[in-house]
Amino acid sequence: MATGYLCLVLHAHLPYVRHPEHENFLEERWLYEAITETYIPLIQAFDRLIGDGISFRLTMTLSPPLISMLTDPLLQERYTRHLAGLIELADKEEGRTYGSPFHEAALMYKRRLREAMYIFQDLYHRNIVSAFKKFQDQGRLEIITCAATHAYLPLMQLQPEAVRAQIRTAVDLHTRHLGRPPRGIWLPECGYAPGVDEILKENGIQFFFTDSHGVLYASHRPRFGIFAPIYCPSGVAAFGRDIESSKQVWSTQEGYPGDYNYREFYRDIGYDLDYDYIKPYIHPDGLRIHTGFKYYKITGKVDLSQKEPYHPRAADEKAAEHAGNFMFNRQHQIRHLAGMMDRPPMIVAPYDAELFGHWWFEGPAWIEYLIRKIAFDQDEIELLTPSQYLERFPCNQVAVPCSSSWGNKGYHEVWLSGANAWIYRHLHMAANMMVDMTNRYPAAGGLLRRALNQAARELMLAQSSDWAFIMSTGTMVEYAIKRTKIHLSNFLRLQDEITGNRIDEGWLRDLEYRDNIFPDVDYSWYRNEPARSVAV
Repeated sequence: MATGYLCLVLHAHLPYVRHPEHENFLEERWLYEAITETYIPLIQAFDRLIGDGISFRLTMTLSPPLISMLTDPLLQERYTRHLAGLIELADKEEGRTYGSPFHEAALMYKRRLREAMYIFQDLYHRNIVSAFKKFQDQGRLEIITCAATHAYLPLMQLQPEAVRAQIRTAVDLHTRHLGRPPRGIWLPECGYAPGVDEILKENGIQFFFTDSHGVLYASHRPRFGIFAPIYCPSGVAAFGRDIESSKQVWSTQEGYPGDYNYREFYRDIGYDLDYDYIKPYIHPDGLRIHTGFKYYKITGKVDLSQKEPYHPRAADEKAAEHAGNFMFNRQHQIRHLAGMMDRPPMIVAPYDAELFGHWWFEGPAWIEYLIRKIAFDQDEIELLTPSQYLERFPCNQVAVPCSSSWGNKGYHEVWLSGANAWIYRHLHMAANMMVDMTNRYPAAGGLLRRALNQAARELMLAQSSDWAFIMSTGTMVEYAIKRTKIHLSNFLRLQDEITGNRIDEGWLRDLEYRDNIFPDVDYSWYRNEPARSVAV
């Protein structure tokens, strides 16, 4: 029997970016890069593990915006075209780098891209959500949901109806695509405030995650710290993030991704090579961008111009070494904790999924090596999901987690700062309007119902925490501001046309096509009364 448990959690999320009005939109590449560098490599790793008969259990979020984009025919077609362009570039790079220290990496890119096309196009018919559903149905993944548009819920509590609609919409979409309702949820940015759990309970959610201090500073001191969940008074369980395992992976100073043998993210041929050569593979406007072809390793704390050639085999060996080191540290951590608890300790290690592969190129290999080593090289650690833990240990301490997030400084500052505070008066006003319209038109049909449902979509898209985060961090700020204003403007026009009984069907039809997230959304979820608990 294992001495302790490791709960590895991958939070897969991207903001909803879909621009059918543009043939080639720069920010859509966020999705394309994540599919190529993160999601498909994870699918490959899971398939290899299953093929080798290795048992594992991981927890993974597929956020509603991500599911919506991955199943959208327009984005699927555009990604296929994008990937075909990269394969063409890989063929050219094979010849260009022949005889150079970059040839090994060029061959690796060619192989990986061709495999990605086979997996995406032939194996899963452009719908890789079905791949993750397969792993779920095989008992390997526990897939959980997130708020509908990754809204930062602690700053939405002035309108609990808006929080309720975010959760209800997420549960509905998750169930439709994955065949079962989610037991757990990733609260966006691990953002929790007392009362949110009551709405989770209404929607059949049994657990969520907080940052370490969310549990450690709960209303009652947790007997087992962050190494066992606590129950909110609502009965929903809160699992706290482990500090040590987080530091080993996330830390820019001490974390594995900073090893000098790993691939350097910021050195890319999209910026390095002759413009005429690379022009067909960058943005059509001539803007130099990342292509994913990166031939240098981190090397050390040196200028980008002084980076040394990247060697994939050496980096892969380092990933295996780091997986062993991570397991070794968890073994020692578990041995230390086991003597102080009446049950095996649960180490919760959550990470953004896109860290693995996109930012840390060798990350998916690290995960695969870790799972293999846990399966073959030790008998103290068992990979476990939150649902499994609660089934084995249904009796847990009751306390109210403290208001918290996993953002900088641990609370709400990232999403409520001088750079983004202006958005909230508009979001609160729009949410109040949405609730008022829902109560005014409780059983709308036809054109009115379509307009009310689209108003719900526009409001939720405006509420995405990604826009406030981008404004706070100073990256792509213009786009984040534009998205917030556009969705609020669309909402206000819809509200004016609905209440004035003059809905422009042509404009509405165009808006339904452009902002087509949540085709089954129901505006009545904004009614100002609690939903009935969902049976699971």
